[in-house]
Amino acid sequence: MSDQFDDHVASITNLVKQSVLGSFRNLLEVEFKSDESPVTKADLEAEKLVRQYLAKHFPQDGIFGEEFGTEGVERENVWVVDPIDGTRSFLSGHPTFGFLLARLKAGVPELGVIAMPALNETLIGHRGKGASLNKKPVQVSSQKSLDQAILYVNEGDKIYKIHPEIFERLMNSGQTRRFAYDCYPHALVAMGHVDAVIDYDLQPYDYLAVSTVVKAAGGVATDWNGNSLGLSSGTRAMVSAATPELHNEILNLLKDA
Repeated sequence: MSDQFDDHVASITNLVKQSVLGSFRNLLEVEFKSDESPVTKADLEAEKLVRQYLAKHFPQDGIFGEEFGTEGVERENVWVVDPIDGTRSFLSGHPTFGFLLARLKAGVPELGVIAMPALNETLIGHRGKGASLNKKPVQVSSQKSLDQAILYVNEGDKIYKIHPEIFERLMNSGQTRRFAYDCYPHALVAMGHVDAVIDYDLQPYDYLAVSTVVKAAGGVATDWNGNSLGLSSGTRAMVSAATPELHNEILNLLKDA
């Protein structure tokens, strides 16, 4: 599978990889934003590199980045950037931080990228054209039953605090359950290793790339009400699932949230 953007994706992800791995597992100065999420110099430098590349090669496109905000988001084409998804993992030396990139056309995500610099894995999903891992096709599992599913719960501490009833239902669901954070569990759904992920407390730069990759791999990705995800969808929650049947079972668990 190839696309007109793949060469640009490779160039951008290489820039980010070289930048962030130079700081990974080294002493870092950490600041905390108003929402108490951490940010490091590595986050800022990586997003600067992406913005410079996009300004050079796609000067007519808008951009929405986690660290430096929005520019031209009313334009036909918009790039959405999370330079380090999982800064807490990054600063604690855990290799499951990622770089997320999405491109929207007329508000619809058409390209999604989940790059894992420390794992040397890059997933690319093109709307309606499939998904790949390091240029090899991937697809979701065929799991239809929640009772038999491998289920990941992202941001479980927040779900437990804010939606304890939902949390209890999740803890009694699935054949195998794991707690996690950030983008990598969704990547595992696209690869077919995990059947579903329930996620919470997200922003568009967190969910647009991963939802595009999951869908391109044949899965389903929506908010907790089953609505599609876009730049203006106004949600902070997400479900990735391998099949519509599994997705529907999970949505039933999330009712009344």
